[in-house]
Amino acid sequence: MVLLDIGLPDLNGYEVARRIRASAWGAKLPLVAVTGWGMEEDRQRAFAAGFNHYLTKPVAPDVIQSLVSSVAAALE
Repeated sequence: MVLLDIGLPDLNGYEVARRIRASAWGAKLPLVAVTGWGMEEDRQRAFAAGFNHYLTKPVAPDVIQSLVSSVAAALE
């Protein structure tokens, strides 16, 4: 599972997600956008880029813990 900020310098998180998805090792890797951008169009763009989940900052630790547990359970 990768927690990835979208607002990165030079190469944004959308492009990073697309590149991960294009690789054999990243095709099924759970990707989580963690960003300060919370508009619906931002969410749609993230899912179109290959993210599985979208969290808007600030993210409470219990939300991350719950998501990690959920993803881990799905992999079992």
